[in-house]
Formats: sequence, C-alpha cells, structure tokens
Amino acid sequence: MAVLIDPPDWPGHGRYWSHLVSDESLAELHAFAERLGVPARAFDRDHYDIPRERYPDALALGAVPATSREIVRRLHAAGLRRRRRARPRTPPGAPPVTG
Repeated sequence: MAVLIDPPDWPGHGRYWSHLVSDESLAELHAFAERLGVPARAFDRDHYDIPRERYPDALALGAVPATSREIVRRLHAAGLRRRRRARPRTPPGAPPVTG
C-alpha cells in the first residue's frame, strides 16, 4: 500500500536512476507516475525509471524511500514480479539442453 523509490544509484545513459514501484498494484504505480509527470516510456515491466534530479519530487509527492533489496522483496510479495526460472544444469559431457 505504498509507492516506493530506491536511491538514484543505477547508472545508465550518462545519468543515475531510481526505480519507482508500488507494493500493491500497477494501477497505483501508474496513477502516482502520472501525478509525478513521468512519461509512459519510463515504465519497464513493474517499475518506472526515475532520473536522479526527480528523486526529491517523488519523495515530496509521497514516495517512500527504500533499499533496492526491499523493493524487489515487496514486488515479489505483491505478486508483481515473478522469479526467473532457473535454467537446467547440463551434466559434464552431456549435450546442451535446447528449447
């Protein structure tokens, strides 16, 4: 029942970024992002990428600061992020698994 944001520690495209998520629903997340003025193109699967200079704006609007680990944990708990399936291990000498 919160919109969370991690510190802007993620480098990319010459900037640093935060991840903005909801621990309840994507509808809550999209509504918050719209109020923040974040473009739809900043959405990626289950979060919005927020540039460092917008981090204070997100906090002022009510986003709760959280660690990156806490964000991932809360996304899993809410069912908004699925764990990746482990790839089967190929025993030494066996042909690779395909498909």
